[in-house]
Amino acid sequence: QVQLVESGGGSVQAGGSLRLSCVPSGYTLSRNCMGWFRQAPGKEREEVARIFSGGGSTYYFDSVKGRFTISLDNAKNTVYLQMNSLKPEDTGMYYCAARSGPSCPPVGSQTYQYWGQGTQVTVSS
Repeated sequence: QVQLVESGGGSVQAGGSLRLSCVPSGYTLSRNCMGWFRQAPGKEREEVARIFSGGGSTYYFDSVKGRFTISLDNAKNTVYLQMNSLKPEDTGMYYCAARSGPSCPPVGSQTYQYWGQGTQVTVSS
């Protein structure tokens, strides 16, 4: 059974940083797409960043470009989301997702096979 476990969330002031981690169990990070999503109260879930383990290509939502960095550590079988210069609008539940296959889904598609339970990020002004 595949499980994705996120950690690293918390409460920070605007301008602060957090690093989220996602550790899959029963699943190895090879030839798959790993994504980070977030959902704020009353809003739809949106994709924040993704990385394809096959070649390391990445994608970032416009509002996080230059501030967030997604990375893989294959030795630790872990996906990270480094979040710097956090803003109150970054507040939300952050989810890790995984999809096996030769490529990532189209931008805007949330067709990932596996999802974590989420970790809360709260940014105060």
